Amino acid sequence: MPILVMKFGGTSVATIDRIQRAAKRVSLEVAKGYDVIVIVSAMAGKTNELVGWVGETSPLYDAREYDAVVSSGENVTAGLMALRLQEMDVPARSWQGWQVPVKTTSAHGSARIEAIPTDNILKKFAEGMRVAVVAGFQGVSPEGRITTLGRGGSDTTAVAFAAAFDAERCDIYTDVDGVYTTDPRLCEKARKLDRIAFEEMLELASLGAKVLQTRSVELAMRYKVKLRVLSSFEEPSDAAGTLVCDEEDIVESNVISGIAHSRDEAKMTLISVADRPGIAAAIFGPLAEAGVNVDMIVQNISEDGRTDMTFSCPTDQVLRAQTALEAARDAGHINFHDLDCDNGVAKVSAVGIGMRSHAGVAAKMFKVLAEERINIKVITTSEIKISVLIDRKYMELAVQALHDAFGLDKAA
Repeated sequence: MPILVMKFGGTSVATIDRIQRAAKRVSLEVAKGYDVIVIVSAMAGKTNELVGWVGETSPLYDAREYDAVVSSGENVTAGLMALRLQEMDVPARSWQGWQVPVKTTSAHGSARIEAIPTDNILKKFAEGMRVAVVAGFQGVSPEGRITTLGRGGSDTTAVAFAAAFDAERCDIYTDVDGVYTTDPRLCEKARKLDRIAFEEMLELASLGAKVLQTRSVELAMRYKVKLRVLSSFEEPSDAAGTLVCDEEDIVESNVISGIAHSRDEAKMTLISVADRPGIAAAIFGPLAEAGVNVDMIVQNISEDGRTDMTFSCPTDQVLRAQTALEAARDAGHINFHDLDCDNGVAKVSAVGIGMRSHAGVAAKMFKVLAEERINIKVITTSEIKISVLIDRKYMELAVQALHDAFGLDKAA
């Protein structure tokens, strides 16, 4: 029988009633003739609670025990979902990561999936099981320890299973009914997209859109897994949600598909550093070792052998960045006059595969922001993306103005 992967996020399984609603959706797909692999998250709020307990018990915790604790929320959901399906006369079993097994690296808290052998689950399907309810977010290390994949890891689990089992499709059920042209909470004209290309979704996810985890989109693009994002709170429909697919599967699209934003950004500038070969490596090497996620980078024109280096990073990594850079200066690896930090910025981005064949997108974006008297602090571009750093107080205005200017409330 064909295999379908269905993933239910925390809000979709937050209560026993919602687990029952999700189980009904699964039973409908079984009735259509699918063998179904269901990937479940922990019930909404449970993972945060477990993380809090670990912090209270051991501030400098052992990462292996952290994973053992925080992965338990998914185990509970998987068992409850399997029980509910059994009550509906659907042959179902729950599976923890080590039982599949989901083989991962040993990087506890941020492990990466290395392999998903299909033998165990396929054997049970052959014996009459119709639904395998798998605990998302978790796996097993080469040492036999439980690992977790990082926050949002259940999305990655679902796509990895769809790739491993050559599933017909991977449906991601969440609390929104698809991917929108921008955040509907910021712009009432935001429109749900019927289809979006993998590359566009990857950019939107990495730039602040919270619909899908970035790694899950990377996997889907690599293995050509058709992803569908849809709401678990709406009536089932084959046409529901947003399909994330190959660019070739989209007949016509707007030049720009979406406007993304990230509120919690900081701009850091090293003032007066030596302009010499290797200076960038000397700056960004220590930042990488400290786990700082650097994004936008701009170097000013050199004057008298000195230059300024500006970069952005998440606000919660500013202290880590400052510590790493000051340690590098104390060690004599770099020398700078001052370190300026602006915690009051936001990143706004326009994303669209149409940029490849249409000129003038950047000019239009900059003109719109200028008309709203919004100053641009930093600019970066890629083949299908333009991102700017602006004062955070103007973020909502910028999103709304750009959404209107590019006509995203209208279908192509």
